Amino acid sequence: VGWIDLQLPIQELEARFQQLSKEEKLKGFRHIVQDEPSNAFMLQKSFMNGIETLGAFNFTYDLLIYPRQLPAAIELVSKFPRQAFVLDHIAKPSIRSGDIENWKKQVSELSEFENVYCKVSGLVTEATWNNWEYDQFVPYLDVIFETFGTSRIMFGSDWPVCLLAGQYQAVANIIIRYISHFSENEQIQIMGQNAVHFYQLK
Repeated sequence: VGWIDLQLPIQELEARFQQLSKEEKLKGFRHIVQDEPSNAFMLQKSFMNGIETLGAFNFTYDLLIYPRQLPAAIELVSKFPRQAFVLDHIAKPSIRSGDIENWKKQVSELSEFENVYCKVSGLVTEATWNNWEYDQFVPYLDVIFETFGTSRIMFGSDWPVCLLAGQYQAVANIIIRYISHFSENEQIQIMGQNAVHFYQLK
């Protein structure tokens, strides 16, 4: 998943996508929207034109946002029902503070769009670094699994960023533990097969 300026003039963007579509390992794009001061950044006409152009070349789009940007994400997704979207890091709720209600309501609304998947990743960096406990993540994972279901969730390590708050295996173990009572097929889906399907890896 790479980056490109989606606000480029459409003809220039089309030319770049045409060239990039030859890259076998490149499957989609994302913008670090979480760093944008405007909550409505994704709703700019120039950005939405970019999303429309991206979809014409069968690329996916990763939503890298904070909870404050979920309303804009919901509106964006509603305008592009055929575009494949994935919510990164479950929208980075403030796990360290336990704040959940507004995030829960909005992420549940986003999950109603069947073209949206969700990555369970980036959890430990939203908790207290190196002093988190498994039980802190369970309420948030409950929401994600109840709303997206096991066929639209994919594990993501967020490595190497996760190293700020935990080693790779510790991060992976959070999800492995949570889904341990799921069926073998569901576990396979979450830990890899859903990503294969979403990013068209095979």
